[in-house]
This record gives sequence, structure tokens and C-alpha cells, in this order.
Amino acid sequence: MRIINKAYIDGKFVPVSGTEVLSITSPSTEEVIGNVTLANRDDAVLAIEAASRAYRAFAKSQKAERIDMLKSLQAAVLMSADHIRDSAIEEYGGVYSRTQWVSQYVSQSFANAIKVLEDYPLVRTIGAARISMEPVGVAALIAPWNSVAGTVCSKLASAIAAGCTSVIKPSELSPIQTQVITEALHSAGLPHGVFNVLLGRGQDVGDELSTNPLVAKISFTGSTPTGKLIARAGVETMKRVSLSLTGKSASVLLDDADLATAIPLIVNAAFMNNGQACIAGSRLLVPSHRLDEVVTAVKAFVDTLIVGDPWNPNTSLGPLASAAQFHRVQNFISRGLEQGARLVVGGEGRPEGIDRGFFVKPTVFTDVKGCMAIAQEEIFGPVLSIMTYDTEEQAVEIANDTIYGLQAYVFETNIDRANHMASQLEAGTVLINRATPELLAPFGGVKQSGIGREFGVFGLESYLEAKSVVSG
Repeated sequence: MRIINKAYIDGKFVPVSGTEVLSITSPSTEEVIGNVTLANRDDAVLAIEAASRAYRAFAKSQKAERIDMLKSLQAAVLMSADHIRDSAIEEYGGVYSRTQWVSQYVSQSFANAIKVLEDYPLVRTIGAARISMEPVGVAALIAPWNSVAGTVCSKLASAIAAGCTSVIKPSELSPIQTQVITEALHSAGLPHGVFNVLLGRGQDVGDELSTNPLVAKISFTGSTPTGKLIARAGVETMKRVSLSLTGKSASVLLDDADLATAIPLIVNAAFMNNGQACIAGSRLLVPSHRLDEVVTAVKAFVDTLIVGDPWNPNTSLGPLASAAQFHRVQNFISRGLEQGARLVVGGEGRPEGIDRGFFVKPTVFTDVKGCMAIAQEEIFGPVLSIMTYDTEEQAVEIANDTIYGLQAYVFETNIDRANHMASQLEAGTVLINRATPELLAPFGGVKQSGIGREFGVFGLESYLEAKSVVSG
């Protein structure tokens, strides 16, 4: 049994003053594997004050000092890569292959920040003005339960590159992963208070981060409803806010796409991270005259997927993260059937041969209409909705018929035609004939999928303010 009852404040692991205790449940076995005592508002105030004290010196640090810190962090998390991977499998149910990639990605986040900072002019001249790019201040970094280590490290890397100190609040549903990544970051030996980490509820810890005047910026990844609450709370003190929110991504299969190449990418984009990804391509748009062959190819590929033990390197899909998430996805599958979608594969209940754990059958629907819940709402599970179109103009209309616009996918052998389609899609990112992003390119959403951008130069600049000095 793991007992987690400390926060990381001012360079030390300290007991929290909060009293709420949550059980930690294995998503694979449904057994209780530990408990966590959550921090409260008082703990959040201490963390913010520690970050504020540290900021006075850290804001004056030179580029070379920040690069040295980033290198130390990169080495520290790389040394802990196996522990980071294992914690995600144990607590979250992430499959071995993906968590192995994430455990390497966390160190790459710091390597990318080093590259960006090395090449970035923190001082430049525009006309008669001298422009200094200065850190915005103390940053609150809020990470979701479906991507703890990766989100924490990518945000922290940009904040440190900019000279900002941080208070990090991962989801309270990820205490084991948070403990492991915090211990790794601590081993880098950064000055006390440069980053602080605590777990707590949104209504006290999250609210304190959103309203405390010592916090200058909030970088939040999570749901759109929560993002709106944070933005409203932060406006009173004019916090800079970056929001990476809900997605309902479309994969657009054009006429000349090669199914043998495209279908594995499409299904993997839909079911990545056990379907628990804001960028999951959960809607597949196909030409009407190719529907039958696409459905056959999708079903054949889904039938090859292995659902089960996330520790097995051959497993394709593990369990969902929690009982609540399991029931949420089951409800969407039921609603899809009730609203008239045709089931291709999967359906309600656990996969055959599995009688415990939060496992869901990889599910595919066709005959899906735009008004259906499975076509409009983020499911956050391995459910793919196939929709048809007759013209490319109609494909664009269907793809954009959502309040969200985070990421989209296009599959087509003619790259000019694919680029033309990409130019019409309302999304912050469009991937063509691939399912993996460019991690130095800006990432973020349009419409209700977010505000601002992360990664690369755009991520760095989201933690900087421009100061103009003009001499007479």
C-alpha cells in the first residue's frame, strides 16, 4: 500500500495540512493500492509564496543559467524513465508501449526547451526601441489525469526557459505518477522554490491558484468547462491564461487514400492512450462510395487489437483510468445505439474473458449522424464514429460542425489535395498521413478547444512579456 501525504514546497517534501483522503485504485484489478491525503488552500498559499520568493532571483537569471537547469532536469527525468513508465502503468493503466514513449518524451521536453532558448533572442531592437522579453512571473501549471508526466514536464520546461517560477497542480487522481515525477525533478537540484508541486481539489487549491494575486499566469490542460472557470477566476487579477482544452478531432479520409497505410494510423489516432486523449481522432469521415471497404478494413484492424494487461508489451489497449471513466464511456456507447448508430465492432460491457478492471471493448459505429452525442461530445474512450460525405465541401462542413477545434487528421496520397483540405479545417493542428505531432511546432486549439499555444518558440513566449525601452 502506497501512502502519499506530502507536497513539494520550497525544495522540500512537507506534510500537507489538508485532511481529505482518497483511495488509489488499480484500473486493471479494481483493488485499492494506496491512499493520498490532498493538500488544501493553506498548502497552496505556502507553495505560491515559495514560488514568489524564488522568483525575485530567478527572474534575473541569465540564459546560460536556465539552460544548465534544463540540462539537469533532462538528465534527472531520463534517469527515472523506467519509474515514470511503471507508475503510469500501475496507476493509470497506460499500455507499456505508450508509457515507454512518454517516459522518453518527458526528457525530450527539456531538450526541446534548451534548443529553443539557445536560439531565442531575449533582447532585440525594433526601430528606436530596445525590446526585452521578460518572464511574466509566478506560473500555475495545471495538468490532467490522462497525461501527467508529459504535461508537467512540457509546461515546466517552457516556464523555466522563460525565467518563471511555478506551482504545479497535477490532477488529484494521479498521486503515484505525481510522486514519481516530483522525486525525479527534485533530484535535479534546482534552487528551492523554483518549482513546487501539490495535489488538491479544484475548489480550493485550483481556486487559490486562479485568484491569488501573486500568480501571474495559468497554464491549464483539461476540459473546456473547467478551463472556463479558471479563465473567469483569473480575470480579476488579469492573469495571463493558456488553455488547452477539449477536442473532438476528425480524421478525413479522401478519395485516393491508401487504406492499407491509412487505416492503422486512423484507428491508432482514435484509440491512442486507451482513447483517453483530447487529440484522439474520434470521428472518421469517408467518401460514401468507399464506406463498405473502409468499414471492412477498420473492423479487420480492430479485431487484431489486444485488450488486456497493460504491462504486456504486446497489449494494444489497457483499462480506462477509473470507474467513473468506465461508466461514462459505457453510457456513450449505449446512447450511440439508442440514437440509431450501427455497431460495427465492440459494444457495451467488458471484452470477452475479462471480468474485472475498467476495460472497454474497442468500439466502432457507422451510420453516425452529426446530431448524435457520439458525434458531438468528447467521449474519452476507445470509440470511433464513422460518418460519410459526398463532396469535399461536405467533408469540410461535417469536420467543422463542432464547437471544438484542437487537432485534425487528413489521409490522401495527393499531398496538394491533402494540404488544401487541411487549410479548410478549423483546428489548431492538422496532421497529414501521420498520427504523431511535431513537438517543436505550436500546439493548441481554436474555438472552444483553447486559448494560446504550447511547445517550441510559441510555448516559450507564452511565459514572456515584451518590454519596450525607447531612448530620446
